[in-house]
Amino acid sequence: MVLVTTAYLEPDGEVDRLLREAGFRTVFARAADRRASERSLPAAVTRAKASAIVAGTDAFTAEVLGASPGLRVVARCGAGYDNVDVAAATRHGIAVTHTPGANRQSVAEHVLGLMVSCARGIPQNVAEVRAGGWSQPSGRELAGATLGVVGLGSIGRAVARLGRALGMRVVGHDPQLDAAFLKETGVVALALHEVLAEADFVTLHLALDASTRHLIDGAALRRMRPGAYLINTARGGIVDEEALADALAGGLLAGAALDVTEQEPLPADSRLRAFDNVLVTGHIAGATVQARARSSVLAARQVIDVLSGRPPAHLVNPGCAAAHAEVR
Repeated sequence: MVLVTTAYLEPDGEVDRLLREAGFRTVFARAADRRASERSLPAAVTRAKASAIVAGTDAFTAEVLGASPGLRVVARCGAGYDNVDVAAATRHGIAVTHTPGANRQSVAEHVLGLMVSCARGIPQNVAEVRAGGWSQPSGRELAGATLGVVGLGSIGRAVARLGRALGMRVVGHDPQLDAAFLKETGVVALALHEVLAEADFVTLHLALDASTRHLIDGAALRRMRPGAYLINTARGGIVDEEALADALAGGLLAGAALDVTEQEPLPADSRLRAFDNVLVTGHIAGATVQARARSSVLAARQVIDVLSGRPPAHLVNPGCAAAHAEVR
């Protein structure tokens, strides 16, 4: 049985048909389904006797992963997998897969939209006009500005290319730099503190782990160029939000644009809600029809591969899938 928990997938949709045509039964236990049935995620996994899960953004804790003895694979629809307890999955012999690159273009375009919104104050001006006002503040052009990309993986490189296409100077930081990419695009590789000091717009494209949690803390924010903007479409925990609020209150930054926050949804009492120069979107950077289709189909194919005894394309915890027998 394949349990589908991804909120945007539907019974009889492409993923459902793909799984059933491969010979697997499916059951949907999205958050709305679980609320309607008053069933928790662990209970849904147990009830389905799930061999596989096509997973969304729910927390796949050790309790969830241990809820079905026959569980073989958790396939994340998305590049990030910090919502999955990978260590617990590995102990249970459960493969964890993800779909890197599937939402690359969507996220890169969202970053561009956030940059333009910051540079021109578009959301604020729309709100003012809607309320009856008609001010005409001066914005700034992106051409000629410096874009700092922290994390030059698949998405970071796409953002860098968009920046270069707009006539921006692009500087970047990544522990593992691609020399061919730098040569091709003209992106300048710098140390993190140099990127922070030189960029008019700093955009984050890193995985969240122990080394990146609160990487952008008070000290990092103080290194940023006065009048710069911080953009985060990666993971909320990379930014110390209290430090960010302090920096904004002290006028150290021109503003920030966040698609991800440490706690989602953003708490009603978050200090960030008080700032007119903070734009927050609801973790929608990768939420396009095209990206979701690519991601979910890839996740389903990885489920089929693991349950059929084949290695999946993007295995997070190597060694697990190879030991799995074919399951029907």
